Amino acid sequence: MTPGPDAPALPDDTPVVVAAYRTAIGTAGGALRDHTVDALAAPVLAALAAHTDAPVDDVLLGNVFGPGGNPARVAALAAGLGATVPGMTVDRQCASGLSAIVTAAAAVRADPGSTYLAGGAESPSTAPARTRPDGTGYTRAPFAPAGHPDPDMGPAADLVAARAGISRERQDTFAARSHARAVDAQRAGRFTAEIVGGGPAHLVDGDERPRDRFTTERLARFRPAFTPDGTHTAANSCGVNDGAAAVLLVSEARRRELGVPGLALEAAATRACPPELLGLGAVPAIAAVQGGPPDAVEFTEAFAGQVLACLDATGLDETVVSPDGGAIALGHPWGASGAVLVVRLFHRLVVQGLGATGLAALSSGGGLGVATRWRVVR
Repeated sequence: MTPGPDAPALPDDTPVVVAAYRTAIGTAGGALRDHTVDALAAPVLAALAAHTDAPVDDVLLGNVFGPGGNPARVAALAAGLGATVPGMTVDRQCASGLSAIVTAAAAVRADPGSTYLAGGAESPSTAPARTRPDGTGYTRAPFAPAGHPDPDMGPAADLVAARAGISRERQDTFAARSHARAVDAQRAGRFTAEIVGGGPAHLVDGDERPRDRFTTERLARFRPAFTPDGTHTAANSCGVNDGAAAVLLVSEARRRELGVPGLALEAAATRACPPELLGLGAVPAIAAVQGGPPDAVEFTEAFAGQVLACLDATGLDETVVSPDGGAIALGHPWGASGAVLVVRLFHRLVVQGLGATGLAALSSGGGLGVATRWRVVR
């Protein structure tokens, strides 16, 4: 829903994104395989810092798989922001990047003169190997206490899709559309302005994962990836990916001083559901922030059936989600993915002028969900 000319002015302390960038998203073990978390994030942070003459008060970055040691602080130093800029690393699993932005927005509201960089970064390619004291491999931390249901994400997505009655054909159609949209956006150059590439870090300029000619018929040939009778496959699920994304957040008063357009955060919510239905965490979060129909929706496409179950439950039209492709096509760099949503909204709505209101949301491990509602201010 596009605000009319009489839309009320925003309060001075409203958090507003005035710049947003990301790296290209690489396949784990692919083009970004030699870049650590801080090396991915630093060029993005440096590009954002160039948009303000005010000192950066803090850097908040989501990260899931390590290496520990507060990568946000390391990345801030590597970006040349100076020794006085702190840094905080946030772990809310796949929602970490969006949670970092929401947390920074709250800090801006508390101190309208402050300037924050917030987002996320993930490098499965360089994440340290983990073992337990007995030498067994360690894949992930538990999402629930011992004795409670705690399925892995793939089987949980199959369960959610089955309960919601989401067919395999509908999932494959959704995934094929995601790839087609991403390929079209790449060819049209719609990602160019948001990607920080090249430079001393030798970052690539284009996303690796999108596939041309990924038709529904071709996707139907893939076998179930997680459970014998499941509907999710390697083709209608996200990949394992490297990447970073972040935004520059200031108050509405500061945005007016800068004289630039921005994307204002109107509402944010974090909610939870039973861990065994972890893919549905976004449903109560979206319900808490929904207003009128948004002009654009960015939803992390972890698994096609899980996303479709959430969209059906919240009344969102699947055909308007991820207008330039989502994580099924572009990839899912866990700690960064929530921030990628906001970067995509900023460039679609503010830079390209394709609408005025947006929703960014995702589900996360443990049955969590984060949703945000945004609108353009000029």
